[in-house]
Amino acid sequence: MKMCWFITTLAISAFFSSSAYAYDNNPLQDICVAVNDSNAAVFVNGKICKDPKLAKADDFFASGLNVIGNPMPGFGFAATIVDVNNMPGLNTLGISTGRLDLDPQRLVPLHTHPRASELITVLEGKLYAGFLVPDAANFFKSRLFSKILNPGDVFAFPKGLIHFQYNLGQKKATFLAVFNSQNPGFVVIPSSIFASNPPIMDDILAKGFLLNKTQIAELRKKFS
Repeated sequence: MKMCWFITTLAISAFFSSSAYAYDNNPLQDICVAVNDSNAAVFVNGKICKDPKLAKADDFFASGLNVIGNPMPGFGFAATIVDVNNMPGLNTLGISTGRLDLDPQRLVPLHTHPRASELITVLEGKLYAGFLVPDAANFFKSRLFSKILNPGDVFAFPKGLIHFQYNLGQKKATFLAVFNSQNPGFVVIPSSIFASNPPIMDDILAKGFLLNKTQIAELRKKFS
């Protein structure tokens, strides 16, 4: 009897920890339109919902992906993101999207989306895209998975892995991105490290990157 109970418990635990749950939580109701209320009495994993009776079509609507979005100063690309923050109807749906326009010979810097995998579709231009996977045999190294992409090509970036997009061409490159999270997050690796607030100690960075403190100071200036 004890063995049967143990096997049943193990099976239930395996089910709830399986990879099938490695994305935003499954919705527990038909719609849950987000309410941006900083004075809410409770904190939830996502956003609180408005009364479904008050939901409207505009909660599930956004426009603007047909034009170039907001430029990112110094990086050479513009982005328009449609997530739960500007389309509240996405709350609990586990999806979001965006458009990026990348100038010639410019880079979307090494970054991660901590809460989502990403799928991109190239609309215009020639893009070089890739992601890094830790090497199981040596965690001080990684494997690079990369492709040169042309209009109509699709490429995926697994959740949380460091990746990049680089415009190889002589004209602007445009691509659409889709995420399996209502709020995927965006962590730019160089800026996160060298422009943190408060700053990471110079000695830690110098040892971590095998550089001297003068070089670390120069990197701080570049990314601050």
